[in-house]
Amino acid sequence: MALLPPRNSFKAIIAALKIGEAHPIRPYLCLKVCVLSENLKNPLLILIVGPTASGKTALAIHLAKKFDTEIVSADSRQVYRELPIGTAMPTAHELAEVQHHFIADRSLKQHLNAGVFEREGNKRLAELFQKKQVIIACGGSGLFLKALVEGFDDIAPRDEVRRKHWQKIFEKEGIAPLQQALQNMDPAYAASADMQNHQRLIRALEVIESSGKPYSTQRQATAKSRPYDCLWIGLSPERSLLNEHIHQRVDAMIHAGLEEEAKAVYIFREAEALRTVGYVEFFDYFDGKTDLPTAIETIKINTRQYARRQMTWFRRNPAIHWFPSADAAEIAPFIAKFIAER
Repeated sequence: MALLPPRNSFKAIIAALKIGEAHPIRPYLCLKVCVLSENLKNPLLILIVGPTASGKTALAIHLAKKFDTEIVSADSRQVYRELPIGTAMPTAHELAEVQHHFIADRSLKQHLNAGVFEREGNKRLAELFQKKQVIIACGGSGLFLKALVEGFDDIAPRDEVRRKHWQKIFEKEGIAPLQQALQNMDPAYAASADMQNHQRLIRALEVIESSGKPYSTQRQATAKSRPYDCLWIGLSPERSLLNEHIHQRVDAMIHAGLEEEAKAVYIFREAEALRTVGYVEFFDYFDGKTDLPTAIETIKINTRQYARRQMTWFRRNPAIHWFPSADAAEIAPFIAKFIAER
């Protein structure tokens, strides 16, 4: 059995990778750099994050193939098998290229929240780290990613009565009453919350009323210890370019049959998973509240706004290494260098 190269040769490997040259010990790389993981003290979770339509999926697949590993999806909507188009789920071809987890693995009838994802996700990671030293997590759901690596607060369970009460207020009067109620009930949380995210506000109000305590006092201040290290990679395209990609993606979704997909799940419209851009706009169209061109244009507007909220969330994380595009030629060597120098 051949011996692995000494650790001090890894810098030469990285240099060769960057410029695409051959290296005398390149066979030991398995052509995927996976051998670098042999010297890791702890397993490594590489988290690919960023706004919708920034290229996360394609980058994650490229990196998973290069590092000979698998992908754990941290998308709160792609878990539902009924929503392949509106959630921009990886295609059958992409899923065949690399093993994915938490993609289309349940029905809309089986709600997945961040607390459940924390448990299920870390259980799956423990299984995967038994055979791989490096795993990739990919997604734009900031709350799911936070729950996965830091833990989720053990706070009041869902209260459907109170949730529906605030949801109806939002549907009739907009987000302003929710914002004002949260300001009154818990100004400390209101000062740090994403006040444009109505679902986050509804959850906070629901918990406050159910428990009789401010939401801010129930949220966890310290992250849980995990048996793996994290490397955060963030994608931050220039806004006009991202908006162009968003418009192109929405047009592609319409062409692929998003309207028909929305019709098929209309009977589940009260499900939290369907209070999502791409579906609520079509539900309004089906209800006669708007016309088709307006619904499509509203999807584009709301997706742009959602992308801005995603960036607001991720910008709060100082651990993220930001890149202006999903350029694997730049990002893969950065990750390999990070691994070699740990």
